[in-house]
Amino acid sequence: MFKKILIANRGEIACRVMKTAKKMGIKTVAVYSEADRDALHVEMADEAVCIGPAPSKESYLVMDKIIAACKQTGAEAVHPGYGFLSENATFSRRLEEEGIIFIGPKHYSVAKMGDKIESKKLALAANVNTIPGYNDAIDTPESAVEIAKGIGYPVMIKASAGGGGKGLRVAFNDQEAFEGFASCKTEAKNAFGDDRVFIEKFVEEPRHIEIQVLGDGHGNCVYLHERECSIQRRHQKVIEEAPSPFLDPATRKAMGEQAVALAKAVNYQSAGTVEFVVGGKDKSFYFLEMNTRLQVEHPVTECITGLDLVELMIRVAAGEKLPFKQEEIPMNGWAMECRINAEDPFRGFLPSTGRLVKFGPPADEAGHVRVDTGVYEGGEISMFYDSMIAKLIVHGPTRDSAIARMRDALNGFVIRGVASNISFQAALMQHPRFLSGNFNTGLIAESYPKGFDASMVPHDDPALLVAVAAAMHRQYLARNAAISGQMPGHEYKPGADFVVRLEDGTDHEVSVVAKDGGWDVTFGGEHYAIRTDWQFGEPLYRGTINNEPFCMQVERRGLKYRLFHWGTQADIMVMTARAAHLQSLMPHKAPPDTSKFLLSPMPGLLTQVAVAPGQEVKAGEVLAKIEAMKMENVLKAERDCVVDAILAKAGESLSVDQPIIGFK
Repeated sequence: MFKKILIANRGEIACRVMKTAKKMGIKTVAVYSEADRDALHVEMADEAVCIGPAPSKESYLVMDKIIAACKQTGAEAVHPGYGFLSENATFSRRLEEEGIIFIGPKHYSVAKMGDKIESKKLALAANVNTIPGYNDAIDTPESAVEIAKGIGYPVMIKASAGGGGKGLRVAFNDQEAFEGFASCKTEAKNAFGDDRVFIEKFVEEPRHIEIQVLGDGHGNCVYLHERECSIQRRHQKVIEEAPSPFLDPATRKAMGEQAVALAKAVNYQSAGTVEFVVGGKDKSFYFLEMNTRLQVEHPVTECITGLDLVELMIRVAAGEKLPFKQEEIPMNGWAMECRINAEDPFRGFLPSTGRLVKFGPPADEAGHVRVDTGVYEGGEISMFYDSMIAKLIVHGPTRDSAIARMRDALNGFVIRGVASNISFQAALMQHPRFLSGNFNTGLIAESYPKGFDASMVPHDDPALLVAVAAAMHRQYLARNAAISGQMPGHEYKPGADFVVRLEDGTDHEVSVVAKDGGWDVTFGGEHYAIRTDWQFGEPLYRGTINNEPFCMQVERRGLKYRLFHWGTQADIMVMTARAAHLQSLMPHKAPPDTSKFLLSPMPGLLTQVAVAPGQEVKAGEVLAKIEAMKMENVLKAERDCVVDAILAKAGESLSVDQPIIGFK
């Protein structure tokens, strides 16, 4: 067994690999960019080596620097994690030439299966069902349009070296094929150093289901059941679960055996994933691609099988045999994973960067909740890398129990300082189609065609929010009175009445009375006995309401309380009757007019300004492109206009709402 391994990655996956390595008694080496000098994976490792500036193409993607770090530290093996160089055959071959073990498949397997074009050809040769398409690299956008028309819209334009939704576009017409081809090539070049692009038919109403495979160097290969990955936004997975609520045992077996046959065809030795698109009506399945690495969503497989995939990868790389046979692999209960990302669902999921002022993962009191992360409270979320903050995983005996545990876990996950998608994840956990298990990859786009906002997550008991806000305000005033010494004549009277104003402008008269160490709240004929040991300033408001346990996130913002509960984000103001009357008399101030400017919707790097002063622009034309968190974002004109001035230059780092272009 290895004595020391280097993890050629960062963030959550680097920390995940280190945990298993330390459990196995193996020392670890971290590599880091200048932007990651204070990162959690650097702190966790036994040794750490700086490999360059913040951009990944100058650090994490530079093979020479990683090989040099191995030699400098005496690391015998390299675990690549996922992304970066994990599916780069040249990297694994160079490590082998240097006498360093690659903890993953052999370079020839990576070359054949990690390349989306070559893997599809191999699958065809092995009589595996494949999606119709053009399996060679395409050179020009004009060629892409002609090929797409030949296949028939809609089509998927995909980077050959792609993964994680990067370098992938769906086109429904010639214009989208033309523009999507250019964006895919740019994204692929920046993310993977390989700009080859191909096209295949887009199967409508598909499900995305993948099979986890595991092979060793002694001819053994097994499948570890499936993962349901159909809940996606912009082709990036949002929620994953194992097993799938859609597959029956016969289909599961057929898909698993086909995945193993494909892996054996390339003498696959490590953990890998064969992805399938599955028809929703007849359970027909087609080979999509093979990821020759560990997947982001591997924890759900670990939960239902009880296996540590990272440990198995390390043992296989060290020459050991798989310690079990296909029929010995269990499938216990149901597991679910939510990707917690630094993005604002209420602003079109724009990336969010900055300092994590608060980072409080949910408690795991019964051993059902797992949080994999590479961040810590006070750390920075950088614009240079992907937006993942953490992976939240739950396990239960049934799918319904896993969903219930995920709802509670999301409710108790506190993140402040940057925006997160927790509210959106919580909304999905209540979506009728998700709950039924009857969904496909279009669920999010179909359910939120105009975007996501707080009104789409109405609380099932808004009166509860009113009661809690009133009790919290009463507790806040009592605390202030105690701090001030309750000067004579200024005591806060028990049983004081408030007016609680909701975001829709409605006012509710509420009575709050101190009782039994808590508060009895009455309004609208309803009574709430709220008991809590909460201290003002804590992010989680816990206790009981009418003897039932509850947990709610709270943030005081000036005169308002922001409450987070089961996906609802509500700003509630609690006032005296006089204050409510004065508030209603205050004049409304109109927001400033920004219609004559193109504002940056996110922090990021301005990679292109596509127009010039005096230029007439039609609605839908490209104005500028911004790169943020490894994704290219194209900004288009919303209406016909004339450019007045260019206010930012390509290569400039932009802040949110920074003007880029002015219009006449």
